[in-house]
Amino acid sequence: MQKRRFGAAERDVAAIGQGTWYIEQAERAVAIAALRRGLDLGLNHIDTAEMYGSGQAEIIVGEAIAGRREDVFLVSKVLPNNASKLGTRRACEASLKRLKTDRLDCYLLHWRGQYPLAETIAAFEDLKGEGKILSWGVSNFDEEDLAEALAITGRGKIACNQVLYHLGERAIEHAVIPWCERHDVAVVAYSPFGQSGFPARNSKGGYVLADVAAAHGANLHQVALAFLTRKPSLFAIPKAARLLHVEENAKSADIKLSEADVARLEEAFPLGVKPRGLPMI
Repeated sequence: MQKRRFGAAERDVAAIGQGTWYIEQAERAVAIAALRRGLDLGLNHIDTAEMYGSGQAEIIVGEAIAGRREDVFLVSKVLPNNASKLGTRRACEASLKRLKTDRLDCYLLHWRGQYPLAETIAAFEDLKGEGKILSWGVSNFDEEDLAEALAITGRGKIACNQVLYHLGERAIEHAVIPWCERHDVAVVAYSPFGQSGFPARNSKGGYVLADVAAAHGANLHQVALAFLTRKPSLFAIPKAARLLHVEENAKSADIKLSEADVARLEEAFPLGVKPRGLPMI
């Protein structure tokens, strides 16, 4: 499994990870087996959040990683309404309890909320000093949000920015990815297959996707993941609650898209104009 440096976390992390949004809706034993199979295949980045299933996703992850904590780059997130200095600490400790671990490898602010960013960052730094988190980052931040965080904390502290990114939604390529690359911040794509529906094979974009996939002996989803992780700064966390999907996701890391492949996919799935606000779900 291809691994790369995860920003300020200074850890080697799999380019393809494992997301857990809505994983609590899957059959529990199957979901746990899928997460463990992902670890077997080198998908060491497991992402969760206190919001997911109101903590149920964290409990499932805790069961899946039992006895394998050293194999995992474990990420969770604090909700904005809990992101005061004291609230962040309490939320983190609750997540650790559900996950049955003594530390998170990275802890994220899920999105901007009512509490001053400096207050949340101060809590992150305190938790890091105590070893309860080893690094911290943000989610759903545009370039202005990122610049504000950088002004508060200085370079070398923000590990990642987790953002919406898929073939049909490439808005972060306008400014967010360039900003993150300049400041050594990893970019993590959530919902990399899109929630509104993956391109149909018989659609204009789907035809190109299928053609590129055929050339690489891969399927459409694997090529999509290869495109989304085509740069060293990019990671993706597709949810896979079934063994087959996990195995397919892992194989996507072996696909090396050519410049011509990338150009065809960029034309088939146009970037579009820069939106006023950062897309998120």
